[in-house]
Amino acid sequence: MPAAAEAKERKFNLEDAVELAAGQNIEQAMREFAERMQIYRAGIKEIRTKLEILDEEFKTKFSYNPIHHIESRLKSPPSIVKKVKAKGLPVTVASMSANITDVAGIRVICNYIDDIYRVADLLTGQDDITLVRVRDYIKNPKPSGYKSLHLIVEVPIFLSTGAIPIPVEIQIRTIAMDFWASLEHKLKYKTDNDVAPALRERLRVCADRIYALDKEMQDIHTTIRSNSDEEQ
Repeated sequence: MPAAAEAKERKFNLEDAVELAAGQNIEQAMREFAERMQIYRAGIKEIRTKLEILDEEFKTKFSYNPIHHIESRLKSPPSIVKKVKAKGLPVTVASMSANITDVAGIRVICNYIDDIYRVADLLTGQDDITLVRVRDYIKNPKPSGYKSLHLIVEVPIFLSTGAIPIPVEIQIRTIAMDFWASLEHKLKYKTDNDVAPALRERLRVCADRIYALDKEMQDIHTTIRSNSDEEQ
């Protein structure tokens, strides 16, 4: 995990600690939180390892990597508290564990659109992976133009006390989709999410153009591989 991400994870101010304590000892609440976050980190490692193994298999068998790169993150304590509050739930570690499914997150950046669905199918088809939810923002983009495939899966984490199923959010998108999403997020952040309607429309048009480019690159890739297979 990058140093910046680790620093963000450690950012646990007194207000967050008091809220998560919910009537119990603050030190105990912080210990429970740290233990839970360790399990979420383990969930990220499990999913990341599975993805890396699949990518390496494709490289060995087909001389091709469907995954360009993988990123991961843990939600920060302030973000967790904010989300629990937004759901109108008690601000406790137990409430977080039972109701928040995106504390552990992985972003998979693929080369082509077909790779997104191939990776998702291969991962969710594994015996120890339980698919909880799918949101396909590629086939059904958000009004902003945002495109990505979102999965919530559960993976068992084996501890000294036994196995615990842990939810992990997985976002799978192409390099082009990630480029658009990253810039759109930074623009919204700089303007406190108050982007003028005309600019929002320009961003949406950009998303459509990027998707058209994605499809064209997919077609070129498929044609080249098809010709290569015929020559063999």
